[in-house]
Amino acid sequence: MLSGSIKIPLIIQTIEEDGFHLSVMAKINGKSVHLLVDTGASRTVFDKQRSLRYIGESSHEPHDKLSTGLGTSSMKTHLAVIRKIKIGELAIENFEAVLLDLSHVNESYEKMGLTPIDGVLGSDVLLKYKAVINYGKKELKFSFKSK
Repeated sequence: MLSGSIKIPLIIQTIEEDGFHLSVMAKINGKSVHLLVDTGASRTVFDKQRSLRYIGESSHEPHDKLSTGLGTSSMKTHLAVIRKIKIGELAIENFEAVLLDLSHVNESYEKMGLTPIDGVLGSDVLLKYKAVINYGKKELKFSFKSK
């Protein structure tokens, strides 16, 4: 079994005068995406509307569960299997993704002049790949073992 680590550059965006959001660039099925890094998010989620450009609508399936968080009390979710997500050199294949309406987040980002997000990189991925955030070096490090 091989093991290693991958370092991904972090984007640190100033929110208002004294706050910050962390994000990374990734690729989904070969298309560039912008992901908010959220250690408090239980799952990695993607914006349903923005996902059309990298996974298409035919792969969206309604999901019975309601999602909470992201500034809402509950919202309908969809599921989709994403063939390949690449975050730096880390490749995650056949990822079962939750799709949500993140338009309210992107509307806020637009008002602040920030780059819209395609999704939220949550604790499911951060924990699985033993993520470490290094603010000083502005990088996100993943550790892994592969067969």
